[in-house]
Amino acid sequence: MTVHFVGAGPGAADLITLRAARMLAAADVVLYPGTYLDAEVLGHCRADARRVDTQDLDLDAITAELVDSSRARAEVVRLTSGDPSLYSALFEQTRRLDAAGVTWDVTPGVPAYAAAAAVVGRELTVPLVAQSVVLTRTQARSTAMPGGESLEAFAATGATLVLHLAITRTRELAASLAQAYGADCPVAVVHRASQPEELVLRGTLGDVADAVEAAGLRQAAVILVGRALAGPSAAGAGESYLYDSERDRSLKRRA
Repeated sequence: MTVHFVGAGPGAADLITLRAARMLAAADVVLYPGTYLDAEVLGHCRADARRVDTQDLDLDAITAELVDSSRARAEVVRLTSGDPSLYSALFEQTRRLDAAGVTWDVTPGVPAYAAAAAVVGRELTVPLVAQSVVLTRTQARSTAMPGGESLEAFAATGATLVLHLAITRTRELAASLAQAYGADCPVAVVHRASQPEELVLRGTLGDVADAVEAAGLRQAAVILVGRALAGPSAAGAGESYLYDSERDRSLKRRA
């Protein structure tokens, strides 16, 4: 049987895809990340489905559940928070499934950064301000970052930064990023976007650490950094050529 890796979205039960809902409804076994997922998402599962919270399991234990369930001819869904393309351990798990001869597929989900941007009502790419978004993380008690992927290097581009798994280092990171962006650069911190515990902190690189520490945030938060977050008041912002009234729209589309 095929193991289905399914993006659970940012956490809200109504922010999963129709395909994801159908897969959960058909699943015999569902593995899910209890640390990041709102329990209501599991309401899409059958009442008799076996549910396995993976927050206390290591990679080998998770893989064993996937392999054993698949070999038992069960329909298996492995839920990931957000979208499986980002920080989901998809690479590690599927490499082990390949070695075990177990087939798998992937269903995308709403990524956490997109949900965070929606909550604060901001486009992350504003003409003439920022046209790139960097999705990254920092290193603390985690796997080492590749040598060329320093925050300083990303900050030098002026792109909008999305920091995952970084909330416990907010003060250190804000001080570092302020060197490139300026202490007055807008920042938004979104904790558990779309979930009942959702919390939004807005500020600048100069004061965001105080707000994060006062709120006691330790996990499940996304940090957005960049001048695009100023929205309509972003200095130097332009408008998209695609919708410009002066653009020549007389050319016919080619078949």
